[in-house]
Amino acid sequence: MHRRFIAPGVLTASLLLAIPASAADFSPGTPGIGDPYYPASGNGGYDVSHYDLRLKYQPRTDLLEGTATILATTTQNLSRFNLDFGLGVSEVRVDGKKAKFAKEGDQELVVTPAAPLEKGRAASVVVRYAGKPSELKIGGYTAWHRTPDGGVAAQEPDSAVWWFPSNDHPLDKATYDVSVSVPDGTQAISNGVLQSQSSKLGWTRYNWRSNKPQASYLATLAVGRFDITTDRTVDGLPVLNAYSKDLGDNAGAARASIERTTEVAEYLTGIFGPYPFNALGGYVPNVTSGYALETQTRPFYSPRQFAGGANVSVVVHELAHQWYGDSVAVKGWKDIWINEGFARYSQWLWSEKEGEGTAQELADYVYETRAADDPFWTVEPGDPGPDDQFHIAVYDRGALAVQALRNEIGDEDFFRILKGWPAKFAHGNASVGDFVKYAERISGKPLAELFDTWLYEPSKPGAPAAAESRIARSHTGGGGEPVQPKSWKKIAATNTVHEHGHH
Repeated sequence: MHRRFIAPGVLTASLLLAIPASAADFSPGTPGIGDPYYPASGNGGYDVSHYDLRLKYQPRTDLLEGTATILATTTQNLSRFNLDFGLGVSEVRVDGKKAKFAKEGDQELVVTPAAPLEKGRAASVVVRYAGKPSELKIGGYTAWHRTPDGGVAAQEPDSAVWWFPSNDHPLDKATYDVSVSVPDGTQAISNGVLQSQSSKLGWTRYNWRSNKPQASYLATLAVGRFDITTDRTVDGLPVLNAYSKDLGDNAGAARASIERTTEVAEYLTGIFGPYPFNALGGYVPNVTSGYALETQTRPFYSPRQFAGGANVSVVVHELAHQWYGDSVAVKGWKDIWINEGFARYSQWLWSEKEGEGTAQELADYVYETRAADDPFWTVEPGDPGPDDQFHIAVYDRGALAVQALRNEIGDEDFFRILKGWPAKFAHGNASVGDFVKYAERISGKPLAELFDTWLYEPSKPGAPAAAESRIARSHTGGGGEPVQPKSWKKIAATNTVHEHGHH
């Protein structure tokens, strides 16, 4: 006979695990995730793994009806929790049981389950809702674009609160199934791969799946009448592009740009590594806004992006975001430089490839056309503040910082970093500080001073190393062909369009 001896500490721990938590051990999740730029964004106490959205939308009235099923795991003993959402809610269930709920302010839905939820527990939350997104104002504006034939959700830093309940911050990514029923003759476009499509009783249902972690602001929905093109990449990924049927004079330029998506993605794969998602493409609805947005796998483009003709550069920008911004997302919105500086720089690399000015020449041009007393130089791309999060300096001075890094460490290490960074942090989150450490590790050089100069000093830095004034001494573009000053201005104009909506 064998006797089993148990150490006293182990026995105590086992007994503690067996004792249910008392009511006093449970507390509410925080109404914000902790981002100082947007204190109300996101929530504490749980982590979402999947959103299943079953929607019905009537373009004529802008009425959206939905049932959202949210799969999450608690990260604390929860007595109640918040979701970010603005439309009217009729019912909430937690693990199948009816829960109490109340609205607080414009965008907080406070849910109290029938029984508290212990830490580490998998939970399902079902929210039934309805409303007209275009009539919902939060902070005085709506992120829902009403169009002549439907509606569109595409906005940064948030748009989810207008069409589905979520933990609305990039720190809590999840996978998505989006099923949308719309009147026959109307299409519903979303992220990822179209899994199926069926019609019944005058309505057509589209089922979309985005199977890699996705931030809530990158989820998109567009309902309207579209011309749709499909293809596959050389690697077999499905490509779907959609163009509103009423783009007017911008239709040709839009198609001439977005139909090059696969070509651009192939080019960027050579720079940033394997494409990180299950689909690609883009869509152009008939909206009045002027920006574009890197909605995951299927960027949104305003028709105004093509008012001056074909604009492949903006396609490069939004596709670059699939690596820098979507796969590797910010830890906090102050880290926006990693998104915008590198997406802008990718446009400069594309320009170099196309023989329309090298990255260095474009950096020189941007640097020299901004006087030292221009307020442009007072914005700090490394932490611009919520009011300047999408300031042109975050894009252009942000790209100058990337060029300064390239000049400092040389091309070999620079391009190792461009490809290694998205691989190291794939489908996760990272900060500016993380990038600085990574660049120092790969290059073996101390880079804090360089980044401080270009990202944090509120004044015009000295010109990047090795960046003598090529404009002053010559106007030579890529391939040795002369480039006239007005051509430089055209390139700069193409590359300084604001891409994102914000409030």
